Parts: sequence; structure tokens; C-alpha cells
Amino acid sequence: MELNSKIPDGPIAEKWTNYKFDRKLVNPANRRKYDIIVVGTGLAGGAAAATLGEQGYNVKAFTFHDSPRRAHSIAAQGGINAAKNYKGDGDSVYRLFYDTVKGGDFRSREANVYRLAEESVRIIDQMTAQGVPFAREYGGLLDNRSFGGAQVSRTFYARGQTGQQLLLGVYSQLARQIGLGNVELHNRTELIDVVVVDGKAAGIVVRDLLTGEVTSHSAHAVVLATGGYSNAFFLSTNAMACNASAAWRAHRRGAAFANPCYTQIHPTCIPQSDDFQSKLTLMSESLRNDGRIWCPKSPDETRSPELIPEEDRDYYLERRYPSFGNLAPRDIASRAAKVVVDEGKGVGPLKNGVYLDFADAIARLGEDTIRERYGNLFEMYERITDESPYKVPMRIYPAVHYTMGGLWVDYELMTTVPGLYAAGEANFSDHGANRLGASALMQGLADGYFVLPNTISNYLAPQLGTTPVPTDHPEFQAAEQAARDRFAGYLAIGGTRSPDSFHQELGKIMWDHCGMERTKESLQEALRLIPILHEQFKTDLRVTGTGESTNQTLEKAGRIDDFFELAQVMCLDALTREESCGGHFRAEHQTDEGEAERDDDHFAHVAAWEWTGDPGAPNRHTEPLEFDNVHLAVRSYK
Repeated sequence: MELNSKIPDGPIAEKWTNYKFDRKLVNPANRRKYDIIVVGTGLAGGAAAATLGEQGYNVKAFTFHDSPRRAHSIAAQGGINAAKNYKGDGDSVYRLFYDTVKGGDFRSREANVYRLAEESVRIIDQMTAQGVPFAREYGGLLDNRSFGGAQVSRTFYARGQTGQQLLLGVYSQLARQIGLGNVELHNRTELIDVVVVDGKAAGIVVRDLLTGEVTSHSAHAVVLATGGYSNAFFLSTNAMACNASAAWRAHRRGAAFANPCYTQIHPTCIPQSDDFQSKLTLMSESLRNDGRIWCPKSPDETRSPELIPEEDRDYYLERRYPSFGNLAPRDIASRAAKVVVDEGKGVGPLKNGVYLDFADAIARLGEDTIRERYGNLFEMYERITDESPYKVPMRIYPAVHYTMGGLWVDYELMTTVPGLYAAGEANFSDHGANRLGASALMQGLADGYFVLPNTISNYLAPQLGTTPVPTDHPEFQAAEQAARDRFAGYLAIGGTRSPDSFHQELGKIMWDHCGMERTKESLQEALRLIPILHEQFKTDLRVTGTGESTNQTLEKAGRIDDFFELAQVMCLDALTREESCGGHFRAEHQTDEGEAERDDDHFAHVAAWEWTGDPGAPNRHTEPLEFDNVHLAVRSYK
């Protein structure tokens, strides 16, 4: 397998401009002759489908939700980064590029990150024009706030619901294209396989979630914008329906999977309350602007937080990282919380959290200002915990959140399968080993609105005059039959355990052995346990109901089957990466101060895994990473 990144020549500030001029074009009259499939209708998929439809292509958009507005992009509450420098505090395209490469612990592709920083300024203009109600300051300019990993204010926001407002903006444009007939929407429809003919992506096989019917759709190109795989851990901040099946099915058809061990632990989630919990709730990172994080200095502390005097509190982020304080990057803030909880200083009924305290901010700014900035987040916290953050500190603890790994893509966002693209969190391309806060929305919209619509023509232009492979082609028919047999097989097992019970047990293995901290021994143990549990799944699974109607248990069975295979590659990737970087922390590789210790001589590369038919024995390929503009350095936020 060849990993050709297709990075353009020339200075980094000119690569994207030169690429757009040199690329092959499809003239407007010819675009209606091309069919494009877009799977996923979140920010990346919705923006891509709307823009490609606006350009004149025939687009089919697929979502397993009842409406594109259900996409998980709505859960990104805190904001979206852009290098506008409205605050005049030293921001620039280069500084956003630098912060992102450094924040990813020097494990991302420079050219992709610089392009992301360039496009960030256009994203804000476009979304404002579409009516997104960003917060504004007194003079009428859009307001900014700070986020982790940066010392400038570059995060645009709409109260505590930025993702929702951005998705509504994208959805309005998608709905317009649907109304014009340029985009054909298929909802409640799940991708269950990718079809490859003569080495190229030819289309997809889908299952109607209401009737169970399996059908095929063909196109000149296929775009996957189906999110990340954090739910491999069962407990995560992702919605319960989020899954990795689209990306994993593409992987099984030849698309390399890159850096699967790079999973992000978000520092500000509500701590788990019991063993029966099905997901964790994220409290936006924007809260770290005004909230101070601390724990009691003594493991024996029993007083309620408001009665603990300052001298008995440990503001450990401010102590350990004085330059960035409570705005240290997510991976660093998460590990610091784990350290104090492991020392016995955790708070709450289960002593499994730390405090996020707004008392100082309320005293300084007034409750009305805090309510204006974070009111809906405070309300959500109080509904869940029955505690008011205006009166007592929030309790938070890290939880699995975002995945930086994903399908390997080149500069054009094409996977190793020609004609198959991946956008947004489904690809690996922009964040390295750790994503900075407010960058997920930025990448999704950049990929969907500005990158993919400019790169896909390079593949499509030479195909002028061709028609998509018909869906009665033997490869489509074989893929359909294999899918029907697979789902019938789940129904036929007739065991005793639900899919959720297996998922929960798999998630515990992953969290315990491949979670916030990994060791060689823990990863080897996970690789021993996962295949054993997977075999039990194949023989003791119980799926009630039938395959001819809505059956969420059957849906889950297919997704969890894929999680079993993905989990093994995640652990293999973590085992072979003998270093610590960003969200991948191997306990054997840390400094005397407990910080991540990279090995640039041996691991300054992307690891891309190739499917061999055995999830326990994939082939590992590498793409070297070159740093010509941001020099490799020990990452420090002190």
C-alpha cells in the first residue's frame, strides 16, 4: 500500500493557493453529469453536500437520523476557532497554525494544518452570512473568548450552543439544495458496506432502518463524513447512536485506518455516578475561561467546597502550568486531574471528580454576566446533578471525547481507495495526537465548505463521459447478499446477552487498558481479552425482534461487531507506538515531571493500518512527517 500525501510543492503559505489554480476543473455545464454520494449530514457532510449541490453536481446525502439536524455536531457547544485577530492580541493564520501543530504534539501534517488555519477566516464570514447568531461585543464586531492551548482569544461562539447554531446554518443550505432538486436526502438509512469495483469506490450498500431493506447506490465518488469512534469505550461524551461502522466498513474494503490510538480525553465532563450509566455528559471547555479548577490538598478532606479555605485548596493547573493555567490543552488538563484523583484527592460521593469553581468569576463579573455566557450549560448541569453552579462548584472529571485518528486521507481528503473521501472527524488529517478545543467545528466546516469542493474535481474531471457502475453489477450484488447474511446471522445466534452488555464490557476493557494511560502490559492484556469477548459475542448474542422493521437492537449488534475489530487495532496501534504524545500516554515514556515524552527519531510519522482479513494482524504502514515551518520541540505550557 502506497501512502502518497500529494502535498503541493512550494512555500507553505502558497501551497493551497497554487493547488487550487493547478487542479483540474469541471465546468458548470458538465457537473450535472456527475453523481456524488455523501454519507453523514453533520457539519462536514452537510456542508459538503450543500456546496457540491450548489456547484451543480447530483448529490445523494445519507443519514441514519430522522433529520440532518440530529447530527452529533450539535454537541460541540463551546465555539469555533478562526484567526481573525479581532481582539488585536497577536493572532494570525501562522499563530493558529503553530498552536494547532504544537497542540497536536507535532504529530500532524503541516500542509493540512496551515490550510485549515487559512480557511478558518472564511468559515466565520460564511456562517455569519448564513445567519448564525454569533455573540457580539459592544462595538458590533463578533466577540471572541479563549480556549485551551492558546494565549490569544480566537474562539467565536453563540452562547453555549455554537455547534447547534452552526448546524442549523448548514442545514438551511442543505435544505435549500434539497428543495432545488440538487441534493436527494435519504434519512433513517445506514451505510453497511462500501462497494469497490476495479480498485475504485463505486458506491455504497445501505439498510433502511424502518423496513430493514438492503439496497445499493452508485456514484462517481463517495464521501464519508460519519464522525469518530469514541463509543468504542462505551462511556463517552458521544451520543449513543454514534458509531464507527461506516469508516470501518470502508477500512475492510481497502481504506487505511490511521493513528487509531489517538483518542482524546476531555477534561470537563460530569463524573460517572454509577455502573448503570450509558453515557457521559460534556460540560463545554468554554467554562474553563472563567472557572478555576481545584481539588482539596488533603485526601482526608470532608468539608463542603465553600467551607474549604484558600490555603487548603490546590489549584493544580495554575500551579503546574502558570502560563496557561486553567486553559492548558485537553490532554494535559485531563492527565493532571487523573493524577490528583489517583492520589485520593477526588471530590463527590464517589471521590471521582475535581471542582470547577465560578465563585471568583461571579464576584468579579457578576452573576448576570456569567448567566449570559454560560446560562444554558449551568442549567443542564443543575438538571443532571441537582446542584446549582452559581452556588457550589461543578464537579468534573475527564472522559473519552474526540478521536484524532480516522481514515487515512491525502491532501485532497481522498482515502487509499480512489474515489472514496473522508471529511471531518472521520479522517485523521488535521489534529495530530491531540485536538485543541474549538477546532472540531473549524475542521468539519473547512473540509465540507472549502476543501473537498475544491479537491474532488481532480478525481472527477478525467471521468467525464463515464457513468457510475450500475447497481446490478456482481460486486454490488455480492455486497448486498453479504450484508443480508450478516444481519440474519445476528438474529439467528439466539444467545442470552444483549448487544449493550457486550458493548459495556468491551468499553471497560478499553478504558482500563487503553484509556487515559496505557502500558505495554495493559495493552497486551486488552489484546488477549478482546478476541475472547468477541467470540462470546458471536455465540451468545441475543437480538430480539426481526429484521423487517425498526429494530435498534439489531442495529447495535452490527455496530458493536465492528467496534470489536476496531478496538483491537486501537490497542495494536498504542502498543507499537513506543512513545507518549498528546492523547496517547504510555506510562513507560514520561519525563520526571510526569509529562509526555515523544520519540521523534522513531515515531515522527503517521501509522496507517491495512486490513488483512484478521483484525488482530493488520499490516502497518507509515507516512513520515516533515516539519519545515514549526520545528520539533518539547511541548511546554508552563
